[in-house]
Amino acid sequence: MYEHILVPTDGSDAAEYAVEQAVDIASKYGATVHALYVVDVDATSYSLGTEQVDRIRQGRLDDMPEVKEAADKATGYVADAAAEHGLAVREHVVPGEPARAIRKFVEDNDIDLVVMGSHGRSGLSRVVLGSVTERVLRRTRLPVLVVDVHEKKAEAEAEAEAEP
Repeated sequence: MYEHILVPTDGSDAAEYAVEQAVDIASKYGATVHALYVVDVDATSYSLGTEQVDRIRQGRLDDMPEVKEAADKATGYVADAAAEHGLAVREHVVPGEPARAIRKFVEDNDIDLVVMGSHGRSGLSRVVLGSVTERVLRRTRLPVLVVDVHEKKAEAEAEAEAEP
């Protein structure tokens, strides 16, 4: 059923909570886990010069240690979790607008399932900030499992309170 599971990650708590679900599903199906970090060229263009943005677009992250370190840390977290369960894992770093880059990756790589974290924002904060997860969910034609970071935190707090 699932041979290739994509876990888009930005290294946030929300993304990390999704990893547990992705690894669990991949373990059941013997699927390959793909960790994808998207270097948001639009967001970085405000803080970087055009030369640095061009390097990112060309995939030359070795010239940019801060960006490479963030990408390696984010995908490495997914890779470590998958490897602990004996799963095949591939790490990918691409430039672009996150939702669009994720959708393109899905189309180009025979992905069967996307597992993403969400901050669960609503109301004005969601409208102002937008949501990569929501855009992927609405514009992708395959299953997308959304893991809400608030639900996971509530579960962890309940478990901590139940301990003697």
